[in-house]
Amino acid sequence: MFNHIMLGSNDIDRSKAFYDAVLGTLGFGGEAFRDVSPSGHTRLFYRHDGGTLCLSEPIDDQPATCANGGTIGFKCSSPEQVKAFHDVAVANGGTSIEDPPGLRTGSPLGPMHLSYVRDPDGNKLCAIHRPA
Repeated sequence: MFNHIMLGSNDIDRSKAFYDAVLGTLGFGGEAFRDVSPSGHTRLFYRHDGGTLCLSEPIDDQPATCANGGTIGFKCSSPEQVKAFHDVAVANGGTSIEDPPGLRTGSPLGPMHLSYVRDPDGNKLCAIHRPA
């Protein structure tokens, strides 16, 4: 359904360090493709399993802000990967939010393991594993 997700960054090198570490927990072992647009703004592209996460200095030269109510969910292969995603995010400048990583029940979608963090720019990220 999705081709890519783009997030704004106020410090592209800080974002790169954060996402290099966090995406590594999901099996991304490559290097982000760094591009400078014709306008002079730096962008990073992480391509993995058919999707692309992009980070960009805002092209309108205004500060990057996070979406109120927006969340980007990353699919994990196990409860342990959910926890690792969370812990690596916090160790690399992210902030743990909501409940601690763990099993959630009571959803109409069934039980799932979740963790929530904010990246250094305030974007809300979710690591999620749904048992088969």
